[in-house]
This record gives sequence, structure tokens and C-alpha cells, in this order.
Amino acid sequence: MEETEPLPKLEAQNLPKVLILNPPTVFRLFEEKFSQHFNFIKAYNSPLSIPEFLSTSNATDVTAMLASAAGPSITGRDILDYLPSLRCIVTASAGVDHIDIAECHCRGIAVANAADVFSGDCAETALSLLIAVFRKICAGDRYVRSGSWKSSTEDYPLGLQFMMHDK
Repeated sequence: MEETEPLPKLEAQNLPKVLILNPPTVFRLFEEKFSQHFNFIKAYNSPLSIPEFLSTSNATDVTAMLASAAGPSITGRDILDYLPSLRCIVTASAGVDHIDIAECHCRGIAVANAADVFSGDCAETALSLLIAVFRKICAGDRYVRSGSWKSSTEDYPLGLQFMMHDK
């Protein structure tokens, strides 16, 4: 496999501006590495409201935005009007309910999300919780940790068989 050459370092004032409203976990993990290639405008560090922050900062040349579903909704009236150069919004969430997709489409702003990146993890967790309920895993854990098993004259009932069948 060929090694790719690292991107040349640009001066901070020449780096593309990326607005961060509410940083997702992935941003915090890679912020130092990303900061070599982007000039981050960190709205979340400001005590001002998002519209106040955008009107007082030089946000007119922001070309990308990193969003999180935990942050404020992105609507044309509230935020997008302050960002005439915005061309791309990236969200670390699977859903895009917090982004006004129709308004972004009208303005020619591309929107990217994490789509089904968490689908497998979510399905595994759902299956694990289902088995835990059927087998009374949490109740059994409480039974053992409380010491109830020491004074009990009966065995703890483990719950339903996962596959129901006659014995």
C-alpha cells in the first residue's frame, strides 16, 4: 500500500474556516490533528447566543460547519443567514432532524451525516437487553450483590428459557 504524502501546512489565516456549534465527541478526540488543516470557529466557547456570536465574529467566510444533534437546531432564520459562504454541514449523528435540509438544499449547502454507522451497535445492544430481560440478569445481579442469596431457602429463578420448548 502506497503512503500518501501529508497535506502541506497552511498559515492559520489561510486555513478553511469551520464553524463548530456544539462539538461531537469525535471532534474532541481529533481536534488537535484537525486544527492543522482547519481554522475552527468555536461558537460553543462563547457566552453569547449563536446569532449574537455569528454577527460579532467574522463568520461570513465560514465554508463548513460541524454539528451535533445535541446542539442547537440549524435553521435558515437562526443560523444560516449569518453564513453566506457555507457549502457543507457535517453532523456526527445518524439523523438530520436538527438540520433544515430544505433550506440547505435551497442554498446549495451539502449535508453529510453518519447514516447507519451505529446500526450494528444499536442492534447488538437491543438484543443484549432483550436477553437480559428474559433471563432476569439485572434482578439476579441485585439479588447476589445484596447478599439475599445467603439467607434464601430457594434457588433464584433465572427467568424464561430464551428458546421456548418442552422439556
